[in-house]
Amino acid sequence: MSTDDTQQLRTWLLSVAQKDSQAFRNLYESAAPKLFGFLLRILIKRELAEEALQESFVNIWNNAANYQPYLAAPMTWMTTIARNKAFDMLRKIDDVVEIDTDTFDKDVMNALESTAVTPSESLQLSQDALALARCFTHLEGMQKQAIVMAYYHDASHSEIAGQLKLPIGTVKTWIRRGLERLRICLSSSERA
Repeated sequence: MSTDDTQQLRTWLLSVAQKDSQAFRNLYESAAPKLFGFLLRILIKRELAEEALQESFVNIWNNAANYQPYLAAPMTWMTTIARNKAFDMLRKIDDVVEIDTDTFDKDVMNALESTAVTPSESLQLSQDALALARCFTHLEGMQKQAIVMAYYHDASHSEIAGQLKLPIGTVKTWIRRGLERLRICLSSSERA
């Protein structure tokens, strides 16, 4: 997504926070196709994806005032809302898998949004994402937060250190060790 597109989405979101219905319509028309594709890859069934999309946009309308542009790009923020809605629906369906919703790696998110993914590849990506989510729950809170900030919000190590009020070396160590723990966990998941 280009910088101009991101800025336009940000402008619409700020207007939606003021309950501007035309801005909401523009935001919907721009973001809905991408979010629907993302939801369809997670939920598989079209009707579930449509329901999740509708509920996601209700949440976007109701929570636009809570959007903080310095924490995430608009599409990232809306994708997080949609992802959480999809996982809520999956939990209702399965009522088995507990997922930490702040766990997706940006590469997995981008792959899920790709239009070139086949249904079987999509299923594998969803399973990989669930495995990553399970492994992510084994990390310590601050370590998890540092990794999310680095890979989900594209924050630099120095930005993370500043926000968490920690030495940059500590942040680098947490991220490096956390990624190693994720790699080990995912390797053991593949063998299981």
